[in-house]
Amino acid sequence: MSNQAEFKTSLLLMFRARIPFISIRSIERTRVLEVIQQLAEEINIPIYVHNLSHGTMDIKTKNSVNEDRSVAGGLDFAVQNISQRQNLTFVFTELSDIEDDNLVSRHIYDCVIQAIARGGCICVITTKSIWPQLQRLGMTITLDAPNEEEMLEVVKDCVTPYIGSIPIEWDEDDFKIAASTLANMTKIEAENVLATQMAKGSLTKEDISELSNAKDKLFSDISGLEKVKLDPSTLSVAGLSGLQSWLDNQKQLLTADLKSRKLRPPRGVLLVGVPGCGKSLSAKFIAANWNLPLFRLDLAAIQGQYLGQSENRLKEALASADNAAPCILWIDEIEKGLSGATGANDGGTSTRMVGQFLFWLQESMAKVFVVSTANDVSKLPPELLRKGRFDELFFVDLPAEQERKDIINLYVKRNLLNQPSPETLKRLIQISDGFAGSDIEGAVRDVAIQAVIHGDEFINDELYEKCFKNIVPLSKTAPERIEAIRLWGRERAVPASGASWNSSIESESGKRSIIL
Repeated sequence: MSNQAEFKTSLLLMFRARIPFISIRSIERTRVLEVIQQLAEEINIPIYVHNLSHGTMDIKTKNSVNEDRSVAGGLDFAVQNISQRQNLTFVFTELSDIEDDNLVSRHIYDCVIQAIARGGCICVITTKSIWPQLQRLGMTITLDAPNEEEMLEVVKDCVTPYIGSIPIEWDEDDFKIAASTLANMTKIEAENVLATQMAKGSLTKEDISELSNAKDKLFSDISGLEKVKLDPSTLSVAGLSGLQSWLDNQKQLLTADLKSRKLRPPRGVLLVGVPGCGKSLSAKFIAANWNLPLFRLDLAAIQGQYLGQSENRLKEALASADNAAPCILWIDEIEKGLSGATGANDGGTSTRMVGQFLFWLQESMAKVFVVSTANDVSKLPPELLRKGRFDELFFVDLPAEQERKDIINLYVKRNLLNQPSPETLKRLIQISDGFAGSDIEGAVRDVAIQAVIHGDEFINDELYEKCFKNIVPLSKTAPERIEAIRLWGRERAVPASGASWNSSIESESGKRSIIL
């Protein structure tokens, strides 16, 4: 059953049970009133709606019954009529200051007490919490934004009337993709986006990608959540074949219908390993390859100075990511944002943030694929590594010989440089033993800088070797730290390269001492 159908059924039962106070949580007032109007006609009960523009009117006939547009006037009118007639229902759409004990909330409280005696019902449509003493007199119900099933109907209702009037290239699959893209937007937001696309006089298959861009603009203005612009021409990943193969399978699951098998969408991947080996680049590559928007969750920007502020900001950011689904959520160096959970004296804020993040990671059913990266795994809370949080834990190691060759060729091609000779390429592969991908990029970039300064004719094999020999990798400046990271990865994670750990260790025998 869809969300709106569940909402309608539950609200119908509350009306029939004559619950004296009903708080309806929703940002879509128009959609809620549409459902209430349907119920008023189906079960033939008198329902009156109050707003600040028209006062109180009959929801079925749209006739005004009280022109006093103030909240106090609307409540007084409701109390007067409830005392004279039984089984009346009044809906208030624009109430403020009902979170605490004040004159407005007490006025509503007195009105509800009167409704209890006469079988009346007071409904409020709000996005805020309710004064607890008032809320205990009734029940709460929520209408979320349309899910995929409901959004499919919205899309078809919006587009179908124009078939024959303008060129429309969409087929049934395109309608489903559009519904998946626009899901979790409000109905009016989705209709506005579709109307804007059709205003140019046609609806093409290319317009589907524009739907995602329009949705991004609505959900990226949240503290700590940043929309990342991608340039697919610069996003190529060499090596990491094991990770890429696994991601290909996850991409199919992200678009498949998993409801019949009671499966949740892919949750994400945690990438740990040596700094500079492509973990952050992989997040951008996934978003570009899957043609999904990429959002970066900055845990440092979420931190607030007041009690509970950090947790609320994190909740808002994760809720925005759910609303922006399907999307990729990138959390870079997650151990730095959550490190307080392992012992920092911050009043328990980090611990609560970890708990909230893990709960969302476990329970959210939105198509948000999380790509988290970490360098210092010792600072990660142990519960984050438990199976079931992320779909897989990959270790990104220093590139092996073939991977270094692929990375060198990748950056030489990207920087439009002349290829080194085969013999020189072999020497560069040997020189770069122990290099991270960023070290190789830096060496090739130095060659490219000389090409810009002196011209391409200045580039030769000797310059390649010189630039590579000038690089001092982290594996040499901090060998103990890098070896500790690699040892952790071999024991606890899946190799992102796709090669088994045994083969990796055998290929390094004689080159360096490895303690297992």
